[in-house]
Amino acid sequence: MEVPPRPELFDFHGVSMTKYFTGNWENVQNFKARPDDILIATYPKAGTTWVSYILDLMYFGQTLPERQATVPLNERVPFLEITAPFVKSGKELADTLPTSPRLIKTHLPVQFVPKSFWEQNSRIVYVARNAKDEAVSFFHFDRMNKIEPEPGDWSSYLQRFMEGKMVFGSWYDHVTGWWEKKQSHSKLHYMLYEDLAEDTGREIDRLCSFLGLSLSADEKDRVREKVHFDKMKNDHMNNFSSVKIMDFKISPFMRKGKVGDWKNHFTVAQNEQFDEHYKKKMMKSTLQFRTEI
Repeated sequence: MEVPPRPELFDFHGVSMTKYFTGNWENVQNFKARPDDILIATYPKAGTTWVSYILDLMYFGQTLPERQATVPLNERVPFLEITAPFVKSGKELADTLPTSPRLIKTHLPVQFVPKSFWEQNSRIVYVARNAKDEAVSFFHFDRMNKIEPEPGDWSSYLQRFMEGKMVFGSWYDHVTGWWEKKQSHSKLHYMLYEDLAEDTGREIDRLCSFLGLSLSADEKDRVREKVHFDKMKNDHMNNFSSVKIMDFKISPFMRKGKVGDWKNHFTVAQNEQFDEHYKKKMMKSTLQFRTEI
């Protein structure tokens, strides 16, 4: 079967989207969350898979090892809003998850999250990544993922990223929207990709205390070992290699996982222009990122 042509971006309630994430909109909006659900929310390419696997291991690493060896991560942690060729509907997968708690991921900006997550007071883990590495990672992802819009060349892509003409909208709006929500919502844990890369063990401890989990030192070590980037990259249950819409010959789904790779892509002029624009966009926010560690 042929993968259909790449989708076009369109404006959806003020956010750039494609049909693959709005096609099941009403059902997604009516999703029935449960109080013990854990929603993993991110802008694309911010460490979603990494944190999904960490949580999956924290909850089920000991009790359901056979599930982790036989069910791909994208089915263990369904992507709520996706409805695309060759991919199981995220909403249906989430509805039928056999595990408790259910781990569910989303890239929706905060204003699009189904109301039931707030009504049920479900816990939410949000992960944000610095804009420069984000733009580079998203660019390589869009090159290899056939259900993303055509990326074009790097310089036009970077321009589009700055303008927010990306699937799921503006990075600036996404990270600051969720950051503002955190100030009033106690069940929201806001993580930074750079912190996770710098000291994975510390971030696992913080997750444990947010989720009320008590793991032994041995269990934490086991999690930390398994979620090492190179291990995950080569693990076909976690590296999305079974997903037909992705062309690994162009670029792997998990590429480098580094902080600071943007330096290999940005020219001096691009970097200056980006910094200038960034200052304006983030002027009012208290949120701060590191572009190297």
